[in-house]
Amino acid sequence: MARAEVTYTIYQNLAQIPPFDPGLDNETPPEAVKELRSSINQANAIIICTPEYAFGVPGQLKNALDWLVSSSTLVDKPVSLITASSVGNNAHAALLLTLGALSANVIEEATLLIPFIRAKMDAEGNITDTPTSEGLENAFTNLLAVL
Repeated sequence: MARAEVTYTIYQNLAQIPPFDPGLDNETPPEAVKELRSSINQANAIIICTPEYAFGVPGQLKNALDWLVSSSTLVDKPVSLITASSVGNNAHAALLLTLGALSANVIEEATLLIPFIRAKMDAEGNITDTPTSEGLENAFTNLLAVL
């Protein structure tokens, strides 16, 4: 859905980030953590799109965010939060709290909770629900507007 002039990267290395350990969070953190922080520093904005697992934030995502606490990587960084799940309320609320603790600039108009996502997609993962498509388009437009 991104416009042609928008360059984006989908972060693929959550599984490479070790469990958070404050003893390792120093000037030489693990390589995967340095790479995550560098990727975020280079970005103009961040989109976090996640499901909800067991009524909470997926563990690997929470772990990655924990590694960002001491680095100030997300301070004032524009962030769009999209939670797409069966319900998603708990993960969405928890992530908003975590992002607040990280001083991220969560753009309210670019934040979206999409409950019952499976009923709104086809077998290939395309959004088939018009209000959901419009909500995503609005979220992206509103995120780009702050850049």
